[in-house]
Amino acid sequence: MDEQKICGIVEAILYVAGEPVPLDDLAHALDLTRSEMESVLERLRDICELEQRGLQLNRYGEGVQLSIRAEYAPYVERLLQPVQQQSLSQAVMETLSVIAYRQPVTKGDIERVRGVKCDYSVQSLLNKGLICEQGRRETLGRPILYGTTDAFLRHFGLESLEDLPPQDQTPLEEIGI
Repeated sequence: MDEQKICGIVEAILYVAGEPVPLDDLAHALDLTRSEMESVLERLRDICELEQRGLQLNRYGEGVQLSIRAEYAPYVERLLQPVQQQSLSQAVMETLSVIAYRQPVTKGDIERVRGVKCDYSVQSLLNKGLICEQGRRETLGRPILYGTTDAFLRHFGLESLEDLPPQDQTPLEEIGI
């Protein structure tokens, strides 16, 4: 099978899937190695970019997904008039930031950084699928450890946690925490 046909098959799979598809699942479905699949995805991304297609290829951790090109979004919105996505409150964003930069963390860790209870914010983030339980700390009470999910990466348009903006490196002791 030639690379152009494989690109078309991958594009069709991703279009129908709607959600990110794990890279290894794509490779398996097409009987390709991981490196061959990476090459196909790179070619598909280049084609979408070169031809200024309405769809673009996105990577979120190990997931691959098609989405509309950002500059075409206003036209799609004009037609579909979507219900506005509810934004995250300041408290929830602060909690999410602590989790993203310090994961895996417990509620106690988050509360020490923020200085306030975080039960509501953590539950809200769990319900939205932006964070998940990543195990338990091996200490008294075995508190739950939280970390971000691939949905977090998608929500903020990141390929990996390395794409997060650099955080202020001021030691917490200097700011009274």
